[in-house]
Amino acid sequence: MAASLNLLLPGLAAAYLLTFARVGTLIMLMPGVGEQLVSARLRLALALLVTLVLFPVVRPMLPAINGALAPPTLIGLLFSEILIGLMLGLCVRMVLAALTTAGNVISQQLGLSYAMTVDPTMGGQQAAVGNFLSLLGITLVMATDLHHLALEGIARSYVVLPPTGLPAMGDAAKLALDAFARSFALGVRIAGPFIVFAILFNLGLGVLSRLMPQLQVFFLAVPASVILGMLILVGALGLLMSLFLDDLGRYLGQLVGR
Repeated sequence: MAASLNLLLPGLAAAYLLTFARVGTLIMLMPGVGEQLVSARLRLALALLVTLVLFPVVRPMLPAINGALAPPTLIGLLFSEILIGLMLGLCVRMVLAALTTAGNVISQQLGLSYAMTVDPTMGGQQAAVGNFLSLLGITLVMATDLHHLALEGIARSYVVLPPTGLPAMGDAAKLALDAFARSFALGVRIAGPFIVFAILFNLGLGVLSRLMPQLQVFFLAVPASVILGMLILVGALGLLMSLFLDDLGRYLGQLVGR
């Protein structure tokens, strides 16, 4: 009994480690949980718990781990699981970055690109409008239970990408490029009303400067642009965040195969 237990435990530990490699990487990058302001210990505890829940389902998909499995093969599988987790997690992160892109574009159009604040989610400095949109987006992700869809995506990833080796680099590159293109397109769509506003506003100022050359257009333009832009942001905020949540929900639905 003791001998068989001694033979079984290393295999279970290795299988659990392989499961944790992918699940832990995805949890560290998951929307709403993988933010810098969330304690690393809390993320680690959640990753261990989710791994424990998924382990009975994932273990039959793993290669048979026994004494015949060479350590280099086991290390290769571990590296492959981490790589798959990074690939999927960063793709979702790219879509989330659409709010930062939109915030930077909006700040430039309104003349607020100099207003920088510390990004509480990823660190560093970002435009204040981008930080506001990012924090609001993460809050709405948690409030609308989209993080449940992300957890389902972690489980479904084993069906789409079984733990049998490295994924095809061509498919991984295509997935990353699609996520990048989707993020940029979504960011521009969110910032679209402000791009149109800036074009019309600057065109009007150009006409005004021609009609009244003695008018100091610069001193009029900056405060008027900020005030009108903030009014547009307040009025369109609900629509813009609905657009973001719908797009993110569709993307997560595609990843889980819905």
